Amino acid sequence: MPGHILILGGTTEARQLAAELTGPGGDATVRITTSLAGRVARPRMPAGDVRIGGFGGPQGLADWLRTHSVDTVVDATHPFAGNISANAAAAAHATDIALVALRRPGWTAGPGDRWHPADDLAHAAAQLPALGRRIFLTTGRLGLAAFATAPGADTLHFLVRSVEPPEPPLPRDTDVLLDRGPYTVEGETALLRERAIDVLVTKDSGGPATAAKLTAARNLGLPVVVVRRPPPPEGVPVVHDVASALQLLCQEY
Repeated sequence: MPGHILILGGTTEARQLAAELTGPGGDATVRITTSLAGRVARPRMPAGDVRIGGFGGPQGLADWLRTHSVDTVVDATHPFAGNISANAAAAAHATDIALVALRRPGWTAGPGDRWHPADDLAHAAAQLPALGRRIFLTTGRLGLAAFATAPGADTLHFLVRSVEPPEPPLPRDTDVLLDRGPYTVEGETALLRERAIDVLVTKDSGGPATAAKLTAARNLGLPVVVVRRPPPPEGVPVVHDVASALQLLCQEY
């Protein structure tokens, strides 16, 4: 194992990896630091050392890696955290430090699903007037301006769910639901029915914590607009689970 591993975290997989590396089966000589962006007021804290806040771009991250003698970076951020992933790739290249991306697999449509792929939030918003009027928006608290300014947005009602209060501007007719997963199919089905939702919008985050809404939408026959995830930076090796990340770390050292 390397002497100091920096985990760019904020996901379930990041916490699981930190727990594995610092737990009873971990190597006591390895230092684990998890970096959190600081966008959530009460984050779920991982095991090991934790730093909160940005690095100041790729150069700031590269400086931090050198100053703290980091040997390996594991980018276990959200699949849509494109900026930090790009910064991590640039900083790792500048410092000649190993980098691996830990990305949970994306969701796959199954029989009965009515999925409408979208390239980004603006593309998702543009599809909504043709699909329904009452929208369950689960794309997070950032980027909602795409839905506020989209053609036909004033004719739609939005239920926005996020962990923290969303950032304005918001669509004119918006209800906010502050909640954190994991969710159940029963709970999601009840929510969709109670709020008379006829369209679900989500990012392809993958993982089981928030997948129940997809099953609920399928069972109710609702269309789902799914925003495709961006690819990882070119040349960065990708693993899809914690076990594979641990195996790769052992192989590298």
